[in-house]
Amino acid sequence: MDLTTTYMGLKLKNPLVVAAGPLSQDIGRIRQMEDCGASAVVLWSLFEEQIEHEAAELDYYLQHGSERFAESLSYFPAAGEYRAGPDEYLEHIRQAKKAVGIPVIGSLNGVSARGWASYASLMQQAGADAIELNVYYIPTDPNLPSEHVEKVYTWVYQTVKEGVSIPAAIKLSPFFSSTANMLLRLDRAGVDGMVLFNRFYQPDIDIEELQVTPNLQLSTPFEGRLALRWIAIMFGKIKASLAATTGIYSPQDVVKTLLAGADVTMLCSTLLENGISHLTTLTKGLAEYLERKGYESVGAIKGILSQKNCPEPSAFERANYMKALTGRGMTEKLV
Repeated sequence: MDLTTTYMGLKLKNPLVVAAGPLSQDIGRIRQMEDCGASAVVLWSLFEEQIEHEAAELDYYLQHGSERFAESLSYFPAAGEYRAGPDEYLEHIRQAKKAVGIPVIGSLNGVSARGWASYASLMQQAGADAIELNVYYIPTDPNLPSEHVEKVYTWVYQTVKEGVSIPAAIKLSPFFSSTANMLLRLDRAGVDGMVLFNRFYQPDIDIEELQVTPNLQLSTPFEGRLALRWIAIMFGKIKASLAATTGIYSPQDVVKTLLAGADVTMLCSTLLENGISHLTTLTKGLAEYLERKGYESVGAIKGILSQKNCPEPSAFERANYMKALTGRGMTEKLV
C-alpha cells in the first residue's frame, strides 16, 4: 500500500503531519512522532515579538488591533514567559534534524515582515526543511479597507520568501470577503503551500478581576468541515499544496481531507487528547480504508470528491446549505 504524498515538493511517507504545537518542544517527543508514523513535524511557533525587529513597524499593527485598549494589553505574555527565544529555537531545529529523518518545518507567527525575513533565513541555515508562516492578523480598525488587509498576507509572504530557498507555506484564516479569490491571489504570488485554516483563539472576560483572559480550547471534528469545503472548492484550481488543519481526530477525518483534495492533514488537538501514539492508529486506519475500497495509493483518492470531480459540485455551495436546512434530518431534530 502506497501512503506517500508530496507537500510543497517534500516527499512524505504519508499525509500525517504534526501541526505546530507544544508537543514539538521536546526532542524525545519528536522522535516518538517519527516512530509512530508522522511524516513531518511543524515546530511550535516562534512569535514575532520574540525576534529583534523595528519596534515602530510592529507598533503600527498593534495599534490597529484590539490592543489599543489598555484592558487587553495583559493578553500578551511578558517576554520572559515565552517557551524559548530565537537562539534557542534555532538550536532546537539543529537538534531535531539530528534526531529524526523526517522533515522539520519551522513556524513563524506574526504580522509584519521585516522582523521575519532575516530570521527565516537563519531557520534555513539551521536545517529547517520548510517554513510555515502563521499570519495572525485580526484587523479591528473600521477605517482599514479589506484590500489593505489582503495585501498584508501577500506582502509578508513575498518578503520572507525573498530570503530563503526552502519551501514556505502560509497559514490562513477563513475570514476574507472572497476566500477563493484570496487563495488564488496568493497562489499567483508564488505561495508554495496553504494551511487551511488557522483558529483565532478568542479571549474571554473575567468579570470579577475586570481583565481580558486567554481561553484555549482544543478543536473538535465539526470544525474541520470548513477546511474540507474550501479545499474541495480550490482543488485543481491552484498550484500550491493544500494542507488541512483543525478538527482532524480519526482515520475517517484523515480520509475526508484527502477525498476533498488535501495533500496532507495536520494534527495537534487529537495528539494532545489521545497521545502521540494515536498516529499509529491514524496510519493503520488510512491503510485499512484504502485496502477495503480497493485503492492502491493515497494519490488514487486525492480530490475525487472535490468540486472539480464531484458529480454534484453544487454540494459545496448553496445546494448543501438548502438541503441541510430543509431536509429530513432537520425535520427530525425539530420533532
